[in-house]
Amino acid sequence: MRTLQELVNTEDSGWTYIKQWIDVSKNKVEILPCDLPNAKDALYKTQVSTKSLMGAVIYHTGGLLIDHGWIRILGSGCKLLKRSLPDWNKGKTFSEFGEIAGYLLIADDAIGGFYAVNGGYLGNDAGNIYYYSPDSLEWEAMEIDYSQFLLFCFETDMNEFYGNLRWKGWKDDVKELKPDYSYSFYPFLWTKEGRDINKVSRKVLPVEEVYNFNMETGSTLK
Repeated sequence: MRTLQELVNTEDSGWTYIKQWIDVSKNKVEILPCDLPNAKDALYKTQVSTKSLMGAVIYHTGGLLIDHGWIRILGSGCKLLKRSLPDWNKGKTFSEFGEIAGYLLIADDAIGGFYAVNGGYLGNDAGNIYYYSPDSLEWEAMEIDYSQFLLFCFETDMNEFYGNLRWKGWKDDVKELKPDYSYSFYPFLWTKEGRDINKVSRKVLPVEEVYNFNMETGSTLK
């Protein structure tokens, strides 16, 4: 594994570009604070340079909240968003730090959807982003890389992207939702009875429970 000194690039940090994008973002972006020990630990465990945009997010933020907290981009963790990117992935996409993951979870949303960088497991387009949608329980290729994913979060009309997966009054509900939790729906969104999200019941659960349930259920439906 590379040392921390090899990973921290003080002359050409990706954070410079990210901050410029955030300053002109169409969607609301909240930069969560991080402390240096956590940032160093998370960067070392992930083994990416701060020259990369992923490394910059990890090293300079506790995470990013997009569109009133609807999307949570993982960084080095903080009091509000306790999950760091490497710690969240351990036991899910790899067993030990330093291993090459088949895919790497980088973000999730309020409805139990998950975003990941493909490491080769999800398809032949390694480096591209996939979305695990709660209404299909399948990994869907977005045909963008991590840098384009950040721009997607900053610039995309999320009402258009999520469509009927947003309910009336979602904004007020999500503002109160802690970013380590997600909604679980019943009837399930992938069923015929769950197609109208305004008519299903919502329950707040730890995002870990939602991830495990959606992944396990998705594998049984194949």
